[in-house]
Amino acid sequence: MNPVTFEQINTDIRNKVYAPFYFLMGEEPYFIDSISDLLEDTVLEPSDKDFNLIVVYGRDVDVQSISNQALSYPMTGNYQLVIVKEAQDVKDIEKLEPLLTAIPKSTILVINYKYKKLDGRKNFPKQVAKHGVLFESKKLYDNNIPDWIVKYLQQRNYNINQKACQMLADYLGNDLHKIRNELEKLMINLPVKSQISEDDVERNTGISKDFNIFELQKALSRKDILKANQIINHFGANVKDNPIQMIVVLLYGYFLKVLKIHYAPDKSKNAIAGLLGVNPFFLEDYLTASRNYSIGKLVEIIALLREYDLKGKGLGSQNIEAGELYKEMIFKILH
Repeated sequence: MNPVTFEQINTDIRNKVYAPFYFLMGEEPYFIDSISDLLEDTVLEPSDKDFNLIVVYGRDVDVQSISNQALSYPMTGNYQLVIVKEAQDVKDIEKLEPLLTAIPKSTILVINYKYKKLDGRKNFPKQVAKHGVLFESKKLYDNNIPDWIVKYLQQRNYNINQKACQMLADYLGNDLHKIRNELEKLMINLPVKSQISEDDVERNTGISKDFNIFELQKALSRKDILKANQIINHFGANVKDNPIQMIVVLLYGYFLKVLKIHYAPDKSKNAIAGLLGVNPFFLEDYLTASRNYSIGKLVEIIALLREYDLKGKGLGSQNIEAGELYKEMIFKILH
């Protein structure tokens, strides 16, 4: 089975080239929801939706009721659209297989099967791919998020500078729904064709351009004690927006990358950027950190961050405020 891409599916739908059956599965709900929503917005005329749009939830239906609905015909117009949300709750969903060759041309059936995927060795997914669309929605790795942000904005006629993009990626993680919502806020407040800057991000999202994880990593890489402590004091005073568990995870990933530099067989900048999966624009901070922290110190820092991850969750740090934990942690990293 050749995997079909998110972009291919979207292009076909926008061109009104529909499959009779969409089985959307996988760990990333954003792509599943986006395809399902696009079908809902595109297939039916607004006047037909009251009669021909059927949305059900997996916990409320079984295979037989889904089949019965799919085999019925639209009351008006050319199509009926049947969307099964949370379909991972449907028992024995593979028993839909006979429907694949029986579904009328006037029905488009969409199965939203989140956080799980079918066993590709079995016949059902092979038949889905043969007669309809089988799409696996995979989680993006953290290092793919900046590129995703850039492409999302470009499709809507916006651009973003590298620092602003990294600020968003660092603070929003890989939750694409959350990232999309923040990008929509930005676009609402900025004219089309804007170049989004870190100032725009700060004004419209509340993420500080001076006191953020990106600036903390830079300060730590340079062993800039004053700047690192200024940022940590800001985090401690705004714990809700800067939970220590999130900061620890991001620092852990950062110092793990720095450690990889020491073991890189090819020390050229392009090779290291590829190894770390980072934009070459930000590479100098990693290289500076590798010069300032030995292998032994980096191993110590990584162990330290594991310890503060537990402390941030309340294990072994009773009655210690997050602000104090931050100060302890940064002191130990720098000394």
